[in-house]
Parts: sequence; C-alpha cells; structure tokens
Amino acid sequence: MANTQSAKKQIRVSYRKWLRNRYTKGKMRAAVKTVRAAIDAGDYETANQWMPRAASELDKAARKNVIHANKAARLKSRLMSQIHELQQ
Repeated sequence: MANTQSAKKQIRVSYRKWLRNRYTKGKMRAAVKTVRAAIDAGDYETANQWMPRAASELDKAARKNVIHANKAARLKSRLMSQIHELQQ
C-alpha cells in the first residue's frame, strides 16, 4: 500500500482515469460491435447507418488517448472496406 501522500493521490487519480477510459472504451466497443453484427448479417443499410457513430466513438477514444490513433484509423478503414464489399 502507498505510504506517501503523493502516492495515495496517484492511486486516486489513476482510478478516476481508469473509470473514464473504461466508459469511453465501452461505448467504442459497443458501436463497433453493432456495425460488425450488421456486416455479419449482410445488412448493408444498418451497417452504413451505424458506421458514422462507430467512427465518431473511435475518434473520441483516440483523441482521449484511450486507444492509439493508428488503431482507430485501422479499425475505421477495415469496417468501411467490409461495408463496401457488402454493397457490391
């Protein structure tokens, strides 16, 4: 357990950051999961409708440093290419 005052404060701060990151990551995962489910079902309209929301959540997570910016870009790119394949 922490002994110094600054170490105790760091524990409190890291816990608050953990909660914020967990909330952001959960919203991001839910949005991506919805798009992936629509892609798996072959539903182009639903996937295309939910993609802006998923892209927004990925961008927010990257902006808050919850995930790396390149990971957000990679996931958006892969989802968009899968949606594009459904359209054809």
